[in-house]
Amino acid sequence: MGDTSNRLAGTASVTTNGVTIMVAGQFKYSPSTVKRETLTGMDRVHGYKEKPSAPYISCQVRDSGGTTVADFNGMTDVTVVAELANGKTIIGTGMWTVESQEVDSEDAVFDVRWESFSVVES
Repeated sequence: MGDTSNRLAGTASVTTNGVTIMVAGQFKYSPSTVKRETLTGMDRVHGYKEKPSAPYISCQVRDSGGTTVADFNGMTDVTVVAELANGKTIIGTGMWTVESQEVDSEDAVFDVRWESFSVVES
């Protein structure tokens, strides 16, 4: 096997409650818990406002024979673990899916986004 010490991107392996899912692409995550927006006036920058933001993990999933879209739609209180090409492990606990999942049957894919109170990277 070749030297992968400089590999930074390109692969993601994801499990939900210990079950491996097929990641087709578009893996994203955010451990951020706040969203800030700059407040400006007609005279200058006045400061910023800050609101809570839900950390998330999202990806495009392949609709394989062992996968049911309804199962993803029903997910609440799940643990999502991702192993990335750069060696990072992303863990979301107590996660739930948001939005409805719609399958694009041409490539057998659908988008899933889990949100929670906590997503950590190590």
